[in-house]
Amino acid sequence: MNCISEASLGAMLGIPALTPLTLTAMCRGLRPVFHPAPHISGRLKAFSGGLQSAFDALGIKVESPEAASGADGRILPGRVVFSPGVLPDHELAINRVSTLYNNMIVGIYDEPPPLSSQSGAQERLDAIVARLARDMVHILIYVTAESWTICTMNGGVAEFHTPLPSVEDVRSTLVPKLTAQVVPPRPEDFILRKGELDTSSPFFLAAAEDFRSSGRLWERSPELLTHTSTDSLEYRSGYYRRIVRRYLDERSGMSYGFFARQLPVRVEAAVPVAYGDTYGMEPVKDPGGLRVPVRVGGRVYMIKVPTVRVLTTRSGCRKTAVEPLRDLLEIGMENGRAYISTPAHGEESPAPRPSFDTLTILAHALGNALVAAVLLSILPDPVFARLLGESGASLTHWHGYPEEATLPEGYFMHGTANPPVSCSTPQSAAYSLLGKIDALERALQAGGVRAGGAAGYRGDVHVEPNHGTNIVGVLSLSETAAALNPENGKPAAAGSIQSSSADGSTQGHRP
Repeated sequence: MNCISEASLGAMLGIPALTPLTLTAMCRGLRPVFHPAPHISGRLKAFSGGLQSAFDALGIKVESPEAASGADGRILPGRVVFSPGVLPDHELAINRVSTLYNNMIVGIYDEPPPLSSQSGAQERLDAIVARLARDMVHILIYVTAESWTICTMNGGVAEFHTPLPSVEDVRSTLVPKLTAQVVPPRPEDFILRKGELDTSSPFFLAAAEDFRSSGRLWERSPELLTHTSTDSLEYRSGYYRRIVRRYLDERSGMSYGFFARQLPVRVEAAVPVAYGDTYGMEPVKDPGGLRVPVRVGGRVYMIKVPTVRVLTTRSGCRKTAVEPLRDLLEIGMENGRAYISTPAHGEESPAPRPSFDTLTILAHALGNALVAAVLLSILPDPVFARLLGESGASLTHWHGYPEEATLPEGYFMHGTANPPVSCSTPQSAAYSLLGKIDALERALQAGGVRAGGAAGYRGDVHVEPNHGTNIVGVLSLSETAAALNPENGKPAAAGSIQSSSADGSTQGHRP
């Protein structure tokens, strides 16, 4: 993961320099504490003891409740609170922390998960979110005599066929979920450009039809989860309902998956430099803008970072029935600052609520620009850079996984070995950007780039273990949908956006 420095990730996306991206770093920063129910079963006692033993083996210190609490008796920020057993309302772990933002809470239960092999994706998600809301926790762990199962807010399920947690399963699967918390983007994270999205432009009109067409193709797919309403959930009190609403930034619920169209962006060719001579791996800011060093194929290139702009669906809308004037927003990254542009029309529209995946979307858009710049440096007329400049790119995220053999020609897969973090986390955005360079290197090694034509690099498929997949490239949204849902539409050959629209464990949600 050293193709782009931490400083460059921070300069481009605002990712803090100390964000843990490796399992070793994640273990090093974890600070667990246990808050058990007054009476728990022998099975939960044994499981909790096994979990503490695994933490000890990984060098993770479990703090006592007294050491982890401040003078007011509340658990200090940054601690992960494990809460085994069923607690009465007044003893819920949420009452021991200041906010859901400052501490992650993990509920542990002596019961099978509310899932079955017949459960559909939406049914499974609704069951998970309902329990999260009732017990005011971020993650669920279900324990039986033969297995234990992790369930997360994004519908991810990881089942382990052992009665007690092994050190490796805790390290490789549980720890990443404890390190990276699902938090919606906040309004203060963006510059709001109200009414600046031109809904009469040729790009917007063509993209709007692309969103609608792709939605129709995805409509019957069980993998594009729709929406879980906060009003449909059972809460222990109105007080807890208000906490969830605040945590979700007053959203009416959570929708899953996203569609996005990156606007055309022309980039300058990357400049090969002598690493360790003129440049290190630190970003350079000067009057001409931001430039970052990127290591590809053993060489270092300096790349001027352009402004990227993306048309995407707002949080909470029905992805399979997009109403463009209501549901589409423009997000972008300009000089290291993110912004949101709302549609320029007279209708009353909801307050802008960007996707939980906003930072990941912007990371993919920036990654596309970096890849195009490198390709321009090594090839005379790279198809990806040309099409990105003429008609942009598309981004599709859904909670399923394609077979590598079925990928569109020129698309390269990456991410299967990444730690299984959740959406909306800095880690997810970092893996999106770093993985883009990995996909380019795979293409170079395969000789696909130099072959040109349909065999050349045209995009990437970013697998997010225990979560889903992002497919990003020069196919339109509807072409991508047809390729991934051949039963609902004619599969498309790898083409460009312009061609169609003018411009030991069983890991659920894991390939």
